[in-house]
Amino acid sequence: MLTPPQNSTADPADAAVAGRLRAVRARITAAALAAGRSEESVTLVAVSKGHPVTAIGAAAALGVEHFGENYLQEALPKLAALRGTELCWHFLGRLQANKTRAVAEHFDWVHGLDRLRIAERLSSQRPHHAAPLNVCLQVNIAADDAKAGVAPHEVATLAAAIAGLPRLRLRGLMCMLPEDLDSPARLAAYGRLRELLLQLRHAHDWLDTLSMGMSADFEDAIRAGATLVRIGTAIFGPRATPNL
Repeated sequence: MLTPPQNSTADPADAAVAGRLRAVRARITAAALAAGRSEESVTLVAVSKGHPVTAIGAAAALGVEHFGENYLQEALPKLAALRGTELCWHFLGRLQANKTRAVAEHFDWVHGLDRLRIAERLSSQRPHHAAPLNVCLQVNIAADDAKAGVAPHEVATLAAAIAGLPRLRLRGLMCMLPEDLDSPARLAAYGRLRELLLQLRHAHDWLDTLSMGMSADFEDAIRAGATLVRIGTAIFGPRATPNL
């Protein structure tokens, strides 16, 4: 965790992050309690793509430990600048084969894994001095042509293959939903992902992660059983830099 700055002049941008973070945490707590769960059962991943290192530092100083990045070219300088801090880095989104080595070397989690070839590359390239790389399989649970992910009926086969790779640790499932779904439709889709995870546990009883929910719908995701929510805009505001 980063140490808060000791100067007496508050940065307005940092203050804005702090205010939004308090609001997000309160909403997570309320959603968890409404679902009969503890707030500790939900891990917040602050999605910092498009935002500067200073914003990450402001969130980390307030206790955020997990951060998510989508674009390797943008992420690596941030990780380098924050080397030595006890932060957990999540790579989000579909991963290209030519970027697996850098991800395997620098990240703690990979979400969006939907191809065995990519999983095999990550396993072979993961440094042996590092802990196994945590991975979640991305499922196209809403059958949306615009989203990546393996079809639900293919999950068991892919999970079995990835579970056998020595330098990966299969943790669970993740999904991204179409933006135009209403709350009942989101709850139904998230519920299907939860049921799929429960089925997988018959063969892989250690699975513990449902990565689902973003700024616009994380309360529905928590209600449906999310253990990890990926929240960017609601914490950091609109992206400060374009996608790389």
